[in-house]
Amino acid sequence: MKSFYITTAIDYANGSPHLGHAYEKVLTDVVARFRRAKGDSVYFLTGLDEHGQKVQQSAEKQGVSPQEFCDSVAEEFQALCRNLNISNDDYIRTTEARHKQVVRDFQQSLFDKGEIYKGPYNGFYSARQEQFLQERDRNEDGSWPEIFGEVSEISEENYYFKLSQYQDWLIGYLQENEDFIFPRFRQKQVLEFLKEPLNDLCISRPKSRLAWGISLPFDEDYVTYVWFDALINYLTASGFMEGDTSRWPADYHVIGKDIMVPAHSIYWPIMLKACDIPLPKHLLVHGFWTSSGAKMSKSTGNTVNPLDLADKFGVDSFRYFVTREMNVGQDSDFSEEQFLRRYTSELANDLGNLVSRLQNMVTRYTDGVIPAASIEDDEEKDLKTLWAETSGKVVHLAEGFQFHQALEETFQFIRSINRYVEQRAPWKLAKSEEAGDRALLETSLAVIAEGLRLASIVLGPVMPSTSDKIQRLLGSEPVQTFSDNLVWDFRLEGKSVGEKTILFPRPEK
Repeated sequence: MKSFYITTAIDYANGSPHLGHAYEKVLTDVVARFRRAKGDSVYFLTGLDEHGQKVQQSAEKQGVSPQEFCDSVAEEFQALCRNLNISNDDYIRTTEARHKQVVRDFQQSLFDKGEIYKGPYNGFYSARQEQFLQERDRNEDGSWPEIFGEVSEISEENYYFKLSQYQDWLIGYLQENEDFIFPRFRQKQVLEFLKEPLNDLCISRPKSRLAWGISLPFDEDYVTYVWFDALINYLTASGFMEGDTSRWPADYHVIGKDIMVPAHSIYWPIMLKACDIPLPKHLLVHGFWTSSGAKMSKSTGNTVNPLDLADKFGVDSFRYFVTREMNVGQDSDFSEEQFLRRYTSELANDLGNLVSRLQNMVTRYTDGVIPAASIEDDEEKDLKTLWAETSGKVVHLAEGFQFHQALEETFQFIRSINRYVEQRAPWKLAKSEEAGDRALLETSLAVIAEGLRLASIVLGPVMPSTSDKIQRLLGSEPVQTFSDNLVWDFRLEGKSVGEKTILFPRPEK
């Protein structure tokens, strides 16, 4: 059976991780964990893009070799994955021998087919973006956009990939496969871009100008253009070029909107088509994090260190916030004030306080053992019915990458459990001597525990550690799969609750 193969973009080894890197990892991890929970065999890839002029220049500034520089950056990004509890199955680095060989094999195949040729180039080059520029890249006043940094005019011979001859094919493919890019409005942007003629793609840089890269197999005086190297990482890790068909084609490439056009939506499909290799099934394109409406970026210094927040408030709190706050595909504004509001109101009050109250009541009123439910009045029936509706909505929304809405539905259910607690008031029932109130007390505790068990399971893809902890506090071994575990069946009866735990400590002022 083919694995569900999902990838992030590989990060560029030219600086430390920031909020955008962390979000993409968490988003992809949430998708991967959700698919595992549904029973899929998942293969999750992330990694580091280590070649190119900017890496070479950064290494020179530090007085180290490019490989030493990349090794130090790789440690930072791999630490980010570990610290954010990212469940990737593979971590690829483009300096690895396995990747270099696949890139050279890929290029040789295209060269042998006549898809690559050598020719002169006279024009403009952006060192910051490591790409040649066209007149249409200019601003209306003739200047170059700030994103390109310093632009210089150069003249040299290079190798070109016959990108332009596939333009009509790509337009037709996108028109026939309307769900290739999620969200769909991004696909319309690509088609709009393709209204202008494509130029052939320069895929090399002379070693006299850039030595840090993968040498072309058919001309050792040149190295590979960094994008023509980096995109192939998805293929390398799949094992497809060695005959392993259990992963490729990728189900989703998760990427930021800044690298959708032209790299992932134009270069990559055409490269694969020219090599007679199946295309990935989908691109999942997310937006940017902004601060007061301005894009966060390393170049402006307007960034957030995700590990600072994770260290201070907990990894799952960070994962929850970025998943809850951003509608996948759209931009979202980050503020510490909004983070604290969600942390305090939703995590500490709605969820953490509920768990703590249940533990306290079970310990005091039923000797720490979750009792049986023997009554089903309207309040119990309503909560059970609400769960059936909620679980269906959550799964459906998650399947459509609407994780922010799935979390809202989950917390609406958690708030309903809190309202049920106030309605039933177990602390009053415990003092009552009226007939039937003891059974109602035990039923209410069983209902609260069952609701928490179920809510914790659907929170698992977003908050895996918290999900496991809640299940253990309820006396149950953690489960990660949905299957029959989302059924309301009071399976916690007779389980002993753990010691009272504060899941989300109040932040210090």
